[in-house]
Amino acid sequence: MPTFPGDTPDLRRAIIETARALPRLGLTKGTSGNVSARTESGFLVTPSGTPYENLTEDKIVALDWDGCYRGETLPSSEWRMHLDFYLAKPDCGAVVHCHSPRATALSCHRRGIPAFHYMVALAGGDRIECARYATFGTRGLSEAMISALGDRNACLLANHGQIAGGATLQKALSTAEGVEDLADQYLSALILGEPVILDAEEMTVILKKFKTYGKQTSELEDGQTAAFELPRRMD
Repeated sequence: MPTFPGDTPDLRRAIIETARALPRLGLTKGTSGNVSARTESGFLVTPSGTPYENLTEDKIVALDWDGCYRGETLPSSEWRMHLDFYLAKPDCGAVVHCHSPRATALSCHRRGIPAFHYMVALAGGDRIECARYATFGTRGLSEAMISALGDRNACLLANHGQIAGGATLQKALSTAEGVEDLADQYLSALILGEPVILDAEEMTVILKKFKTYGKQTSELEDGQTAAFELPRRMD
């Protein structure tokens, strides 16, 4: 299991920077959405109802694994989703929840994202599921999320939005971006009818490749091979 940082000013600033990236990247508007990062004793999460431009380090809320916080600032209304995400996935270091428009549009039809494109593997599986509907800010929503995630690190939330996790804040944000991009492509493909879906055999190959996707040869572990056929090095 990886080692996670303590509650530091740098980590609080990184959470704020990630939260401010959401509207800039078109992943949310207003105060919707929330961002968290795991610490050695719990996690830090953005506060409830605070515009991202008004966030300061002291407004980021610390919670422990019992869901307890201290201070006058309430955590995000979706704190329980973040808590349960971390409890279910010990390697996850950060979580991003947002109401990105195209992922939300699909979620309003209770549709997940099938393997119409191999990049669905970015979430760790052969499709991205849509969780059953539950009211925001409830234990029921958190339970629906956990069921839809399974072994994956992202899912849609019915009539709500999406949630994505990763080893770091950057990776969680990148996954959320990827989910929104896939939702956009899938909606575009549906204009012409149901797209061709990659079969289970091909997705098994893709998922194996994704274990080393984006890694340089120096980063490969013993027994791992590159995700693609390498060109011949000349020097």
